[in-house]
Amino acid sequence: MKRIIPTIIIFFFATRAFAIADTAKVPIQRIYFHDLIHKEQKLCDEADGKLDGMIKVSGNSDINLQVTDALTRRIKELEDFVEADTTINTNNEKIKYLKFIEQLVQDFRVAWRAREINPILAPALVDNFEKILKANINSQSIAPFIAVAPYEVGKINTEIFKDNKGYQDSRKILFLKYCSLNPDKILSVIGPYANESFADSLVAEAALRDPVQLYSYAQAYYTPEGKLIHRSENPIVKQVAELSETPRALLYFPFLDDILKGIQTIDNIKRYVGTDEKGYDSVGYFKLLVKTEIRYSMRLVEKDTPIAMFGANGLHDMLQRKAIEHFITPINNLHEETNLNIRMKAIDPLTPVEIYYMMVMGENDIYTSSYKHSFERMLQKMSPVSRTDFLLMEVNMDYFKKFIKMAANFNQLDTFLRLMPPDRSEILMKAFVDNLDNSSSLEDAVDVADSYSSIKNKALLKTILQNVTENEQKSIDENNTKGKIVYGLLKTIFLSADINNKIDLTKEIGIPSIYSVDHNFLADDSDRVIQQVFFFGDEDGKGIFKSFLNSFSPNDWRINMEKEWVVIKSLRGKKVWIYANRPLDNDANLDDSAQVHLSEYLTKNDLHPTVVIHRGHSYWLPRTIDRMPADAKIIVLGSCGGYKNLNQILEICPDAHIISTKEIGKGDINRPILNYLNQNFISGKTLVWQDMWTNLTKLFSNDPSKEVRESWDDYIPPYKNLGAIFIKAYNKKMDGE
Repeated sequence: MKRIIPTIIIFFFATRAFAIADTAKVPIQRIYFHDLIHKEQKLCDEADGKLDGMIKVSGNSDINLQVTDALTRRIKELEDFVEADTTINTNNEKIKYLKFIEQLVQDFRVAWRAREINPILAPALVDNFEKILKANINSQSIAPFIAVAPYEVGKINTEIFKDNKGYQDSRKILFLKYCSLNPDKILSVIGPYANESFADSLVAEAALRDPVQLYSYAQAYYTPEGKLIHRSENPIVKQVAELSETPRALLYFPFLDDILKGIQTIDNIKRYVGTDEKGYDSVGYFKLLVKTEIRYSMRLVEKDTPIAMFGANGLHDMLQRKAIEHFITPINNLHEETNLNIRMKAIDPLTPVEIYYMMVMGENDIYTSSYKHSFERMLQKMSPVSRTDFLLMEVNMDYFKKFIKMAANFNQLDTFLRLMPPDRSEILMKAFVDNLDNSSSLEDAVDVADSYSSIKNKALLKTILQNVTENEQKSIDENNTKGKIVYGLLKTIFLSADINNKIDLTKEIGIPSIYSVDHNFLADDSDRVIQQVFFFGDEDGKGIFKSFLNSFSPNDWRINMEKEWVVIKSLRGKKVWIYANRPLDNDANLDDSAQVHLSEYLTKNDLHPTVVIHRGHSYWLPRTIDRMPADAKIIVLGSCGGYKNLNQILEICPDAHIISTKEIGKGDINRPILNYLNQNFISGKTLVWQDMWTNLTKLFSNDPSKEVRESWDDYIPPYKNLGAIFIKAYNKKMDGE
């Protein structure tokens, strides 16, 4: 009852506010300005889609009542105050303050709709405004009130009182608040404040967060930002400023910590970087990156994060780029070369440790055959007495969970574990499963889930399941909420992988069916299943586009070629409409324009694709994801790209069924997959994934091409995509917490 009475009072005042305002005694010359305030209040009320005297900003009715009260009754009180206050003694002054109140409500509404303020801050906004209004009437500075207000509140109120003597001080206060909330944007906004006393410390903070961004600004020497950077005495800023004047400076950034500590010198690094392309030693540079990675990883264990380890052009980023550029791409490009000495020549200079890093850094790009041959070379290069657990110790267990996941996915985990004592392999697999709840992301947990679906060794599966169960019990004993959720879900998902357990994940963990897709789930109001296919204008894209079109029989499909895309419509059965952008010249960015224009066309014509198909290399996948329609229910990919891409896809399309492969998609496999899907859509029947996979497995098992037979094994159906299932289940669970 204590909670209900205030709520009833607030609701009474909120619903009566407009009526009270209308009956207040206001001189005729100012009625118009009160009406403007009431108009803005009405627009706030309508912002939730319904004019009902209640401003709904959340699912919490108490919060809605408080916001409504602030923007109705409290605003009415401010109007009355302005009319009654004798220190505001002229008509023009009273109009000025009434216009301030109007601007307050208007600015809140605009910021709310633009998502620049959390609307639950409305009461705090009005409180702060009232104090500032009274201070302004008394010729006091508004700065002390801005200093104690949340940034979003202070931003609105400062701009209302531009004529106050504390305006400039308030702007500085807001700037510092903004930098605290957005440290990654310090350099982009510091220009007007480059000569302030706090500028040096802010630049030092920016250097710690993103030395590459600092380098970019340092190059513009004569700008306010550039001058600020070059006059700084901070050692990191000074070093970055010096690097900004060094040729090929970005190649030095991964070693910034070691340079600052005197472990490494610019002259030593220059031996590998060179001063131009001719002087660049790609192998030597990669080896130096690996040595630095191992040293930096030891610091991470000690909770000492190197400033140049993460971010654009940081150590991880550069290590990945160079692994792909100098080693993975060359051996991928020679995938049809039968002479392995020729195909694998690029990695001949690398040690086992360096091959290890090459593989884990190239997870999303390395072909299956490239991985397997690299894995074999890594083992061959180890001395006869070397053990694989020694290799992991040599890299300080860096990326070991990623390595185990990849070894499992490419069916090499048993081999890797056999080359260490049994007790060590048990410890390793326990460590693989431990501490999944301590990570800032779900990536490690998703890697464990993906690995489980790839492992064939029953004893190893039993060990992993046992470790997961033990961690779940530990989390229960310690009342660790995240641990209980992570390990509880993994246990349920792993148990469901054994058909003998007869576990229906849809019922057990409350996610939509992963086993089938009903036709009505895909069809729009006009009973059409609409697809969007993303092609890219490189040579591979142009080739597969031709075979894609040839796969549609003119007896069953009508094809219309437009300038930037093609439209394919079924001539029998249910309506299936397919829109695919043409793979226009990538070098001229025409394929990108075609995708943009096609997406705009679909939106404009109320066409909502529920099936999305990515036809291109894995490095094009982020572009497809960026344009992926939120209505997609079935998504067919080439390489899934690991946790990052899966997570992004499921954020956009939380109920999507994802077909992916561990490597680049094969045209000889993709065509039968798409044909099966289209025939099922035309029939209007429920799509059952296990039936589809059984039929296609029979088809591909008889294919004369060994490459096709082996590649089919790399394709993952939605009901076996345990990583995606885990993400869906975890997000569902957290939404319900």
